[in-house]
Amino acid sequence: EKIHLKSFNKMKKLTKLLIIFFALSFFNCNSVYAAGSSSSGDSYDNAGLYKQGKKLVLRAKKLEKKNKKEKAEKLYLKALNKFEKAYAKNKKNADILNYLGYTLRKTGNLQEAEQYYLKGLDLDSGHLGINEYLGELYVQTGRIELAKERLTVLEGCECEEYEELQELIEDK
Repeated sequence: EKIHLKSFNKMKKLTKLLIIFFALSFFNCNSVYAAGSSSSGDSYDNAGLYKQGKKLVLRAKKLEKKNKKEKAEKLYLKALNKFEKAYAKNKKNADILNYLGYTLRKTGNLQEAEQYYLKGLDLDSGHLGINEYLGELYVQTGRIELAKERLTVLEGCECEEYEELQELIEDK
């Protein structure tokens, strides 16, 4: 009976150890899972940054139309900050590159704007916004032939990007 009692006590200790082991494993797995799931949070954050940036750009455009250029530029700078953060998390999004180029162009950094537009075209050569805005940058910098190349890419899209760029080129 003593041997049987010793075996029972060993089994009891082993069971306690197993319960502790599984409990710790469970909690550890949950914390690892929570840490690992941050990538979905990152993509949400990234989408949030992008949306916030877009809203700032829309507000800045309205201010520009009202000839409130200084206030508009401040909003473009805030938007630029949002797009830079979004781009740091996702370098393969042509929409982010489009708005990076746009906000840089609106804040006077034309060379860097052009670089981002070109990176965006590397990802999506038919991107309507990038082709229009890059064409506008080319008009702004006196490179009308390059602007016409962007217009050719937009030809046939039956979109406002084509019409706006065409009008800008014709006005020059």
